Amino acid sequence: MLTDLCVAVISDVHGNACALEAVLCEVRQASPDLTLNLGDQVEGSADPARAYAMQAALGATEVRGNNEEKLWPAGRRGALARQFGDWLGTQLGAADLDRLSALPLTARVVNGTVLACHGTPTSAWKMLLWQWQFQDAATGEGFYHARDPRELLSMVQPLDAEVIVVGHTHRPGATLVGDTLVVNAGAVSDQVDGDPRARWTLLRRRGGTWSAEFRAARYDVEAAVQWSRRHSPFGEFTADLLRSGLMRGRGEPSPE
Repeated sequence: MLTDLCVAVISDVHGNACALEAVLCEVRQASPDLTLNLGDQVEGSADPARAYAMQAALGATEVRGNNEEKLWPAGRRGALARQFGDWLGTQLGAADLDRLSALPLTARVVNGTVLACHGTPTSAWKMLLWQWQFQDAATGEGFYHARDPRELLSMVQPLDAEVIVVGHTHRPGATLVGDTLVVNAGAVSDQVDGDPRARWTLLRRRGGTWSAEFRAARYDVEAAVQWSRRHSPFGEFTADLLRSGLMRGRGEPSPE
C-alpha cells in the first residue's frame, strides 16, 4: 500500500456542467491517485446530461445520494419533484438513470481505510457532522446545528475507518472523531454560504497521516444560468440559486 497518496472528492454536482468542468480542470492538475464521487450527480437544470457524461467518464468510485434515490419508482413524493423528474427524463436516457439509482450506499477504498457515503453510512438523507433543523417543513427552510459530539463518536468508532468522507450538506468541514478524520466535502453546485464558487476536496495521506484540503473553483455562473433558462422550465430558480450561492430551502425532508 502506498504511504503517500491523494484522493480527489467531488460531491453534489446537481447537474451543473459548467461548475463541474471548472472543478475537473483543477482535479486533473492535482493528479489524484483515485477519485470519489459522493452522489447527487444530476438533479439540477444546468445541463445535467453533459454533467452526467463527464462524471461517467471519470472512472470514480461512486456512491448514491438522496437524489439518486429519487430515481427509484416511488422516490419522488412532491409535485415539484415529479415535475423535475419528468424533465430530467428528457435529458438523460433510462439506462443512465437506472445506473445512477443502483449505486451503492457506501464504498470503501484504500484497503478499506477510507469510507465514503453521501449522508451517513446508513442513510443518504441523514447528515453526519451537522443536522438540519426545519423551521418550515413546507419550504425546507431551517438552519444547521452540530451533532452532539458524544453521539457522533458512537456513530464513527464502530466503522473502523481512518477517514470517513461524506457530502449532502453542501458545507465543507472536517473534524477528528477519536482517531478518525471525518470530512464533509463541499458541493460542486448549489452552495449554502453565499459564495457561488464550485467546491471540491483533496484528501492527502503523508506518512500515514490524513488531511483535507478544501478547494473553491470559479466558473461561468451566467453560462449555467442561461443554459437552464433556454432548455428547462426551472431557469429563474436556478438563476437565484447559482448567482446567490444560497440554497434558500432544503427541499423534501428525509423520508425516515
